[in-house]
Amino acid sequence: MSNQLDQLKQFTTVVADTGDFATLKQFAPRDATTNPSLILKAAQMPEYQFLVDKAIADNKAKAGGKELLAHVLDDLLILFGVEILKIVPGRVSTETDANLSFDTDALVVKGRHFIELYEKQGIARERILIKIASTWEGIRAAEILQRDGIKCNLTLLFSLVQAVACAEARVKLVSPFVGRIMDWYKAKEKKEFAPAEDPGVLSVQEIYGYYKKFGYATEVMGASFRNIGEIQELAGCDLLTISPQLLGELQKSTAPLARKLSPEIARASKIEKIPLDEKKFRWLFNENAMATEKTAEGIRQFNADAMKLEQFIAAKLK
Repeated sequence: MSNQLDQLKQFTTVVADTGDFATLKQFAPRDATTNPSLILKAAQMPEYQFLVDKAIADNKAKAGGKELLAHVLDDLLILFGVEILKIVPGRVSTETDANLSFDTDALVVKGRHFIELYEKQGIARERILIKIASTWEGIRAAEILQRDGIKCNLTLLFSLVQAVACAEARVKLVSPFVGRIMDWYKAKEKKEFAPAEDPGVLSVQEIYGYYKKFGYATEVMGASFRNIGEIQELAGCDLLTISPQLLGELQKSTAPLARKLSPEIARASKIEKIPLDEKKFRWLFNENAMATEKTAEGIRQFNADAMKLEQFIAAKLK
């Protein structure tokens, strides 16, 4: 019997949630995702100092002060992405600034800028996913970028209403955060959840079912897992982005892995279509305390780590 990671790859695209190149080589995912927290961690590792040095060296003669810092930070994200794409055969997700999450125009500018930087490195835009938080403004930015042929990954997604708005905007991919949803309910209800009853798992199943039933092309990529039980319950989802620790656990297990999600099962579900405009989106999102709290918390957390990365680079520039 093959290991569970290999079994999972038979019906789900496996994505590595890391900025560590050694991990990518070990688990051979098709795609990889990064975020400010992962890049901060990787940039501080001695083996990736060469990328930090290159980003600084390439920009020192072009600008100074805050402008130099901004150029270095953007280039560093792209350099990590380029190195990742030397290892994975598919795509890499590169995250926009968290502090732009409510600024549609700025997100569009940033997304186009990232693609321009990648194309200067010889990377085709088909291999890039621009990561944007699933705010109303972020979804509108993704809609514009998608029309430009720039594919987007809508992240920090915690509810069906966010997922529906993304699908209506024809974004390429959404990343519902399984573990963070479970964390919220675990804290509120003071109880543990079996994988099959995990609120994060149920949320992704609902989104997957909605997309397949109503024929949306947007891909569903479950993210932010706390245990392999959550992953096993979502076997068959379009994509799953998994941390190195959990990839290792799947690789060590040879127990049979059953497919739990499929388009055929989804199309038979009784879920009803949700008509949506901005007012309806904002109301339904507001009514979901978990989604509003976790989206805001996630934006704050990513911004905090981006600020730490900025301080790390600023110290190098002195």
